[in-house]
Amino acid sequence: MVSLKEVENRIKSQIPDAQVVVNDLTGGGDHLEAVVVSSEFVGKTKVKQHQLVYRALQAEMASEAIHALALKTYTPSDWQEVR
Repeated sequence: MVSLKEVENRIKSQIPDAQVVVNDLTGGGDHLEAVVVSSEFVGKTKVKQHQLVYRALQAEMASEAIHALALKTYTPSDWQEVR
């Protein structure tokens, strides 16, 4: 199991300007949701945005410390529209 803070830190290590919120969806620590907002996503498809996040968590996903990860990614301007 990986802590929510560690997941946040790993994403931020890959995407330094990211704003990250990580939630445990089931209470078991291995089914997570991450909301990530970054200017790195500007001009990238959702697939490319998600690949950036998955790259940061590759080891955790491979070891199944994270079994499932629901992602919501936004550019800063898209995030303003959602909020």
